[in-house]
Amino acid sequence: MNSIHPFQRLLGTATPRWILPATGCSMTLVGAEGYEAITVTINSLETEQLRASSGTVTAMEVEAVLGGETIRMHLVGRRMNQSEWHGTAAMLSDTDSVVRSLQNGLAYTETVLAEVNCLVVVIDHEGRIRRCNKLCEETFGYSEAQVLGQPAFDFIPQGFQREQSREKVAEIFQKLVPFEMERPVVTLRGERLIRWRNKLVRSGSGPDEWHLISAGTDITEERAAQKKLLALAHIDQLTGLPNRLSIQETIQNQIAQQPDQAFSIMMLDLNGFAKVNYLYGHAVGDQLLERARDVILSCLRECDLLARSGGDAFLVLLGGGAGTESAERVAARILARMKEPFDLGSGLVYADFKIGISTYPDHGSTATELIRNADTAKYVAKENGGRTFLTFEKDMHARVEEHIWLDTHLRAAMAKFELDLYYQPKVCLTTGQTRSVEALLRWRSPERGMISPAAFIPYAEESGLIIQLGKWVIREAAAQAYKWQKSGLNLRIAVNISARQLCHTTLMEDFTNALLDNRLAPSLLDIELTESCLAEDETLALERIERFRQLGAQIHLDDFGTGYSSLSRLARLPLDVVKLDRSFISSSIEDNRSRALVCSMVSAAQSLGLKTIAEGVETADQTEFLRNIGVDYVQGFLFAKPMTADDLEVWYACRHQGAFPDAGRAVKVS
Repeated sequence: MNSIHPFQRLLGTATPRWILPATGCSMTLVGAEGYEAITVTINSLETEQLRASSGTVTAMEVEAVLGGETIRMHLVGRRMNQSEWHGTAAMLSDTDSVVRSLQNGLAYTETVLAEVNCLVVVIDHEGRIRRCNKLCEETFGYSEAQVLGQPAFDFIPQGFQREQSREKVAEIFQKLVPFEMERPVVTLRGERLIRWRNKLVRSGSGPDEWHLISAGTDITEERAAQKKLLALAHIDQLTGLPNRLSIQETIQNQIAQQPDQAFSIMMLDLNGFAKVNYLYGHAVGDQLLERARDVILSCLRECDLLARSGGDAFLVLLGGGAGTESAERVAARILARMKEPFDLGSGLVYADFKIGISTYPDHGSTATELIRNADTAKYVAKENGGRTFLTFEKDMHARVEEHIWLDTHLRAAMAKFELDLYYQPKVCLTTGQTRSVEALLRWRSPERGMISPAAFIPYAEESGLIIQLGKWVIREAAAQAYKWQKSGLNLRIAVNISARQLCHTTLMEDFTNALLDNRLAPSLLDIELTESCLAEDETLALERIERFRQLGAQIHLDDFGTGYSSLSRLARLPLDVVKLDRSFISSSIEDNRSRALVCSMVSAAQSLGLKTIAEGVETADQTEFLRNIGVDYVQGFLFAKPMTADDLEVWYACRHQGAFPDAGRAVKVS
């Protein structure tokens, strides 16, 4: 019995499992099935050595008392979790068991090395490959047998990186400090980029020497994806041009590298782009952007750079010492070439640019400042009607700040009930009666008092707020017409519709809903359109005019003679009234040419069966002249200024008491 192996006798196996808890000096030995586990006590120093091993435990020897007999055990194992270490034990005198234990541990290690999802290469101090795992074979296309003993640096492309890698490996063997690096590796499938994590370990058998363990990750696709993302971040995909981020970096580099050399920035916005998108679709709009790009490029030199900064906006960097005068010549050349229409397959499309210019260092010392100032100049150019260019001036900021103020406060004004409708009568020159008024928008600002429409309507047009304002005006005017109708005052109210409103998709719905909500069938609201509304899209204008008329609205053509209308166009459109612009009326008495022009416009309107209204009438002489040439209605300060609805009711009552011996007399309202 005494010759029987102690582990075999007590635990039923020569290689039981051992379990070491996180505290104490006791270890549990677990044997074969049917045998009870045995707890043994080991030396406290040996216990701490076991617990100090964070990874695998190999060749650890401990002494324990088992069955009244002191034995020495060989332990192989590893830390399993935060509280336990597990492994296999064998008596030190049992050489076969120890060898089997080591073989099992080695086989486990080999399996992990082969199957781990990481490139593993073992390199000796001479830089030669001693081991590589299965993933290396699959990635590089070479078997382990083919690369064993080969210099690892031969697999790095020739040049600086190969020598740098050689020096780095030599350094790590000297300093024994781990490090990471990225290196390209030549494989049978082409060059791959690998991120290596390198650490030195001592050999576990054979000669006592240090080996470099390089664990690698193939990052070729990752870097390619990053490169593509970087390109996407800097290149506009439609035009193939650099984007705003890219050119901003280029401008900043230009300043850093050549701080004494002047250059200019041009910001360009494409007029008409939104309209093309709306009428013909985004595919045609994209064609327009590409054609506009080509026009700009045709006007630039090799040292200049064009970028698309977003939407319908382009940005040009004029290098080579280009100052303000050079930039203005380029801008003029671009505008001249944009006069020709583009044939985009859906018809001829006219487009042009508004351009702002800034010059380094006069208008800014950073890319951000130069771009902002060029953008400001472009913004002011847009205020001036587009199809022009302007160079930045310091006072332009005040104009932009005014627009920012308008944007913030005008939006708030609609919510805070700061807007009012004023009404200006249209007086019949034959009877002196008033059957129609024009609704005019007014803004009572708590900060600035009464703000002129001339100050905020152009901004509302540009910013798109005119759509919301127009809807509000239609709704308020309809409510006022209904109120007057209920009180027996049958006044028609004319509301102004801009070109932008006329094109908007909800206009007819908003107008119809306002009539229905106020039971105005047929409509007591009339529509005033400017000639620019007809020039924008005559087909759409005609369709909308017909729908307004079907609802009972009359159509007035405002500012007749100042726009683009021809007699042939007037003959095609179902209009009811033309309004003669105040600029003709103010000079009709003193200037023979103006008088003749007014006479011809009235005659033309009469020949087309249209009524006429003269705006801006301020004197009795003007009134008499207009009556004599057959003008139907007058509107102006001689009769009444624009007034609130309450004041208009007072004015109307005073004006229409009794007969009308003098159709030109004015009645003032206090």
